[in-house]
Amino acid sequence: MRTVDLSPLYRSFIGFDHLASLMDAAARTDKQPSFPPYNIELLEEDKYQITMAVAGFSEQELSIESENNTLKVAGTKAQKSAESSRKFIHQGIAERSFERKFQLGDHVKVIGAALDHGLLVINLEREIPEALKPRKIEIGTSKVLENK
Repeated sequence: MRTVDLSPLYRSFIGFDHLASLMDAAARTDKQPSFPPYNIELLEEDKYQITMAVAGFSEQELSIESENNTLKVAGTKAQKSAESSRKFIHQGIAERSFERKFQLGDHVKVIGAALDHGLLVINLEREIPEALKPRKIEIGTSKVLENK
């Protein structure tokens, strides 16, 4: 895998160093877990949905946190006691704890989450503040400028 040297960007772009660090983090795939599997869907222009396969987890064993543009989904399985040991011939359903993090874009908020039939569905929406939305500037006549 190739690495990209972003140092020339640091010389000419001021304040974009967080973008470079995000790209570096995205390029590092060795620390990203593959469990549990998930989908990310674009429902509408500013609405997204993350669906995670969390079979075997109850609502009490799952937690969802959003902080500093990072969404963290964690599942914690209780330790099994020696008394309730089951003998599996084949165990294909993972019963291990997990933590998965997603980087959210600016102004993306978690709207809600639901657990149904082993699928955890998290709804997200981008809410751009009015101050950042484009606004139309009316063009006046030169008489308006002369009065000032």
